[in-house]
Amino acid sequence: MLNRYPLWKYLLILFIVGIGFIYALPNLYPADPAVQITGASSSRVMDEQVAEQVEQVLAAADVDVKSFELDDNALLVRLSRADQQQLSKSLINEALGDDYIVAINLAQTTPSWLASIGAHPMKLGLDLSGGVHFLLEVDTVKAVQLKMDIATSEIRSALRREKLRYRTMPERADGARQMAFNDVQSRNQAAALIGKDFPDLTVENLDVNSRPALAYSYSNAAIRDVEDYAVRQNLTTVRNRVNELGVSEPLVQRQGRNGIVVELPGVQDTAEAKRILGKTANLQFRLEALPNASRISTELFNFREEGRPPVALERDIIITGDQVSSAQSNFDSQTGQPQVNINLDGQGGAAMNRATRSNIGRAMAVIFIEQRPVTKTVTKVVDGKQVKETVQTFEQNERVISLATIQSALGNQFRITGVGSTAEASELALLLRAGSLAAPMYFAEERTVGPSLGAENIQMGIQSTMIGLTLLLVFMVVVYRVFGLIANIALTLNLVLLMAVMSLFGATLTMPGIAGIVLTLGMAVDANVLIFSRIREETRNGRSIQLAIHEGFDRAFVSILDGNITTLLVGAILFAVGTGPIKGFAVTLCIGIVTSMFTAIVLTRALVNLTHGGRSLKKLHI
Repeated sequence: MLNRYPLWKYLLILFIVGIGFIYALPNLYPADPAVQITGASSSRVMDEQVAEQVEQVLAAADVDVKSFELDDNALLVRLSRADQQQLSKSLINEALGDDYIVAINLAQTTPSWLASIGAHPMKLGLDLSGGVHFLLEVDTVKAVQLKMDIATSEIRSALRREKLRYRTMPERADGARQMAFNDVQSRNQAAALIGKDFPDLTVENLDVNSRPALAYSYSNAAIRDVEDYAVRQNLTTVRNRVNELGVSEPLVQRQGRNGIVVELPGVQDTAEAKRILGKTANLQFRLEALPNASRISTELFNFREEGRPPVALERDIIITGDQVSSAQSNFDSQTGQPQVNINLDGQGGAAMNRATRSNIGRAMAVIFIEQRPVTKTVTKVVDGKQVKETVQTFEQNERVISLATIQSALGNQFRITGVGSTAEASELALLLRAGSLAAPMYFAEERTVGPSLGAENIQMGIQSTMIGLTLLLVFMVVVYRVFGLIANIALTLNLVLLMAVMSLFGATLTMPGIAGIVLTLGMAVDANVLIFSRIREETRNGRSIQLAIHEGFDRAFVSILDGNITTLLVGAILFAVGTGPIKGFAVTLCIGIVTSMFTAIVLTRALVNLTHGGRSLKKLHI
């Protein structure tokens, strides 16, 4: 029989629409303004004492708090008023100090039963709900120092291989490193060796206290190259870390000589982002010093565990975390303790094999180096007056996490233990996997970004969109009557399905995305117009009403499919090559095309079949 669907098809359509309503429902629950507090390191656990301290601070300032939510990793304070977020953040920051990270957040209010099935509201872009803006400054001076440290270690190894005796001298004020020798011939041989193997270094022959010596340093051009590399490497690392955090459509770009701008659309878990983005964590592998080694060639390090005496390690570094190609955290099958499995790149694997092959039986230490920004208040004298100024410095913590005897030569793959808790192992693996920072960074600027178009412009844009859609709905009813009403129902359900798909896949909605939604709604109406016009034409040609409806849907299908596929291809190209607003437009366009095809063809026909199918009609109101 014409214009009749089997029962299973109606049930399938009803099921799809029902799922759409469920996953679109979270968008009706607005988020609460909130402040989130987390530890500056993953080992710092939140407890009731911290929660009570925060509660007392906010109560003294008459901050209207909705609730406190505490777990081992974070304390979430839900507020009643958005204008008290900045005040609350400042008060908590001052009370807790640098051991905790305080960040502005938006806390979801989605019911737990929806969240349990993965139903969450759409993420909003910076131009709609704002977001968080970070300006990170790269410490390029430190980058040059780190590069010089590695070069110095390699120079010492090369001089020992050539059996050239030297004595390390204090570093000069301009950063140049100095060495003294027993005779001029040894000094000249060392200078030639450095000039040959380290072309980026400038060597200067000296006489210090009547002894031949030399000083080496990077040239100005080499320093610029090191600084540029450090910023580029940090930029890549920040991008990787943002991707590890799962932030949707972030903006990460270089600004100026040593700045990196990070914008996270929507105020999400910014405390975690801030902790991971700004953290400098690295590894060093060194041999334990021999009992008769001189103090100049060794360095003392403390263990991570309390109660263990310091250990003397060689100053020469075997490899660093920069040579780690991949890292995964898991558990030791024998002890059940957290560990990190590490794969090295070719150069790192060769260096590790060379060092361990010739030192079997000696102990090798793994040093965990953590460097994080610390805010301090200093007093300066300006125009004869004392002025307090907040500055950021770095606090470096170097601890031995593992000291084990080398049983056999190691290669590209090995594991490290003694990394602490499961959270610390996961964080270390994430930082090594995402890439090591070439130099420390600090947050020079942090602010919440308001809607870039302005709240008034956004409201006017939404109002104009609603007015346009209302006129469209009225037009369809006036021109196509009952069929126009059916098209309007399908159009509304199309919007619901589009929101559901975007929420389900975590797509970010932007102002250009809203334009894409309006365009797809127009295309959905256009498909219905083609179908209804075809039905009118068939009735004018003398077809029966049921046959006209059947032919109208079937013959218009090819034209609708061709038009939507070509538009879908364009949207896919825009998504692949575009960034920012263009990508936001392409996302909603592509999703909207798929949902509009379903509602305009399948859903509309199901409604027409229910209202007109199988009935003896003498006149069709279309």
